[in-house]
Amino acid sequence: MRKNITKIDDEPVEISKDYLTNLARRGARRFLAQALELEIEEFMRSRSHIQTESGNQAIVRNGYCPERSIQTGIGDIEVRKPRVRDRRPADQRETFTSQILPPYLRRSKSIEELIPWLYLEASAQVTSLKR
Repeated sequence: MRKNITKIDDEPVEISKDYLTNLARRGARRFLAQALELEIEEFMRSRSHIQTESGNQAIVRNGYCPERSIQTGIGDIEVRKPRVRDRRPADQRETFTSQILPPYLRRSKSIEELIPWLYLEASAQVTSLKR
């Protein structure tokens, strides 16, 4: 049985009158946290054979990065990315880079594509109102 390291709390994501959106946001947050845990477990498993000179595991879990907010189509989702520590010498160290949650990501792709479209729509509406 796999031990779940992350405790995903049931605190409300955001108080809103739209219960369905809140439910979707909470589900997305849990799903993202579980996907990140699976990704870090795979990273750790594939490097479990690497040891330090003293025989300890060289790459170990090291908590989480600070929580950050990702803008998505269903609203902001708070997420904490797992961290690892490589105990090997600096020239041999490896860093964990999530494929799911790349560094500096603040918006999902759907939001990035939506913003220019909204700008164009708003510009078109302003132009039509001026006529």
